Amino acid sequence: MQDLADQVGLSVSPCWRRVRKLEEARIITGYVALLDRRKLGLNTLAYVHVSLTDHKEETIKQFDDFVAHQDQVVECCSITGADDYLLKVVAEDPEGLETFIMRRILHLGIVRSSTTHFVLRQKKYRSDLPLDLA
Repeated sequence: MQDLADQVGLSVSPCWRRVRKLEEARIITGYVALLDRRKLGLNTLAYVHVSLTDHKEETIKQFDDFVAHQDQVVECCSITGADDYLLKVVAEDPEGLETFIMRRILHLGIVRSSTTHFVLRQKKYRSDLPLDLA
């Protein structure tokens, strides 16, 4: 908190109160440590496009529930276009990713198709948001 207070030109107490207000307003929704996935043995990163067999409420709920409980899926978006979802998935190696897709995702029985795009090299990664655009 001292570092933040120094950066914004406040003393610690008022800075802490402002941060607390941002947390209460759910503008700040949590805190994370940024980890190097490769140092954790997660050498494979891929984007998986998923198309469901149908768009019934129970199918969508089943897929959403599945994704919510899969630690390998680090990001999931419902998207427009030919596919229904875009998943960002980590694995130890390509074989581990194949196993996850074949035995977990496709095994659900509600996925019509999936297309996987392996990340060769991550050129840019950010977790902060550009506040000057808001």
